[in-house]
Amino acid sequence: MKTLKKRRKEHKTDYLKRLKLLKSGKPRIVFRRTNRYLISQYIESKEAKDKVILGVDSKELQTYGFPENSKGSLKSIPASYLTGFLTGKKIISKKLETPIVDFGMLRAIHKTRVYAFLKGLIDAGIKIKCPKDAFPEESKIKGENLKNKIPFEEIKSKIEKN
Repeated sequence: MKTLKKRRKEHKTDYLKRLKLLKSGKPRIVFRRTNRYLISQYIESKEAKDKVILGVDSKELQTYGFPENSKGSLKSIPASYLTGFLTGKKIISKKLETPIVDFGMLRAIHKTRVYAFLKGLIDAGIKIKCPKDAFPEESKIKGENLKNKIPFEEIKSKIEKN
C-alpha cells in the first residue's frame, strides 16, 4: 500500500503538477486564497528551492483606496482582478521574466476569482494565453453586483500611476 505524503494528505501540494512546473525552468506566479485575503507571489525555483521575488496580497489594495467597510470583500472577484493587475504592474516595473501561472490545489473553474486574477495579469501587460470565455463578466469584475460598491476605476487608475 502506498502512503501519501503529508502535504498531499492536507490538500496543500500536488507533487505531479509541481514537478511539471519546476521542469519548465520558468518563474511562477503563485495564486493562493486564505479565509480573508488573496495572495500572489512571483517565485523563482533553483534545484527545487523556491525563492519569493515579489509578493502582493489583497490587503495592499486598501492603500490604493479600497474601502475599509468592504474588508470582507478583499477576496471577491473585483479584489482578485485588482490583485492580479497590481501584481502584473509590479512585474513589469521590475522588468522580470514572463512567468507561468500556478494555482496549486485551487480548482480553476471558469468565471471565478482565479480567472479574474488572470485577467488582471493580462490587462496589466503580462503575456499569458487564456481563452476569453473563461473570464468573469465585466460587471462582476467591476463589483456592480456587490452590496458595498467599490470605487473600481479609481483604484485601477491609482495602480496604473504607481
